[in-house]
Amino acid sequence: MTNLTATRSARLSFTAPPPGFAPLTEFDLAPVDGASGLYTLRDTAGEGLRLFLLDPTLYLADYLPEIGDEELAALGVSSVAEVDVYVVADLQDGAPIVNLLAPIVVNPVTAAATQLILEEDWPLQAQLAAA
Repeated sequence: MTNLTATRSARLSFTAPPPGFAPLTEFDLAPVDGASGLYTLRDTAGEGLRLFLLDPTLYLADYLPEIGDEELAALGVSSVAEVDVYVVADLQDGAPIVNLLAPIVVNPVTAAATQLILEEDWPLQAQLAAA
């Protein structure tokens, strides 16, 4: 799992609308200047929807979610090594938290994306440890 889109912007096409964003499936992913591994995901329909995504390979070395063969096939890949994985980031009481239960998985070649709801026991709101 490496984030190949990490240094560039991309137009992502979700295989299904991310939870809570129906019927939207087209989003722009862009790095946040001066914040290594932090990205914005904005809808392209002009609805003003925005999420912050974090590259877990930089901040959560132990985060290795299981991604099933069906999910990989829907993205047009056969191995988890071929996808980029991001987690949704937010602030809670001024502290950064991430959603490890529902990662966004991207095929960096085709820009196909999906948000998974994992069956593993990952937290919905995990605090990031101080560096």
